[in-house]
Amino acid sequence: MESYGGRRRQAERDAITVEIGYALFSAAFAAAVLFGAIVGPAFVFDVSDGTRGTLVGVGTTVAVVLFFARVVSVLTRFRQASQPNQPGRTNPDS
Repeated sequence: MESYGGRRRQAERDAITVEIGYALFSAAFAAAVLFGAIVGPAFVFDVSDGTRGTLVGVGTTVAVVLFFARVVSVLTRFRQASQPNQPGRTNPDS
């Protein structure tokens, strides 16, 4: 794995690992909350089995889509933020 012509430093690898962990954890949490919000009322209130099954299916689908959207969103934002403004040039403010 090379980064701009050189090997990645340990700090860069650690930052990537932390960002992946954050993306997975936050996506799982958001998906679980949304799933609970959609499916929860089906178990709290007396609804028919067909309605309950539909809500579980919709909740699962929405949670999976949200999970992947969140992971992609976090990781692409991290990748864009980690690249220099002008590769190969120094920052004029430094």
